[in-house]
Amino acid sequence: MSRVFAYCRVSTVDQTTENQIREIEAAGFSIDRRRVVEETISGGVQAAQRPGFAKLLDRLEAGDVLVVTKLDRLGRNVIDVRQTVDALAERGVRVHCLALGGADLTSAAGKMVMGVLSAVAEFERDLLRERTAAGMERARAEGKAPGRPARLTDAQRAEIRARLAKGATVYSLAKELGVARRLIQRARDAA
Repeated sequence: MSRVFAYCRVSTVDQTTENQIREIEAAGFSIDRRRVVEETISGGVQAAQRPGFAKLLDRLEAGDVLVVTKLDRLGRNVIDVRQTVDALAERGVRVHCLALGGADLTSAAGKMVMGVLSAVAEFERDLLRERTAAGMERARAEGKAPGRPARLTDAQRAEIRARLAKGATVYSLAKELGVARRLIQRARDAA
């Protein structure tokens, strides 16, 4: 008989995994509380790099089932989610995602769903790149410089270099101007 595990993740300490646990139980999965792995960590951290998920990987064996409420519990990055699901499938662990109708992502249908999601994510990423490039081109055409506005004017940078040459410290100038020391260092190094 296969063992069933649940992976419940939240991003901040203000959040709780209780709703995820209830959702898994409502879907008909009876999971021993010792097999519920709860973690507070950003989804931007790769699954294998998360302490709780790494411990879970050590416990999972062929034939086990891992249940998550949504794909984003495994990660925000489609590539990371795909690699995680593929690595679990290679070990003989099935992954069920409740948000996808409880589909086993390691099955043929689940792999197809993951492929479609990957294609949609790649399409969205390409659209974002196109919108960004179009926005930057429009800004350039309007005479605007792309990127953040400079924190220091050319006159301030010249003054910084002159004062540093006379013995002022990077720290004192940063404090006086209310900027980070690295900006003072960049002004100095740009000479």
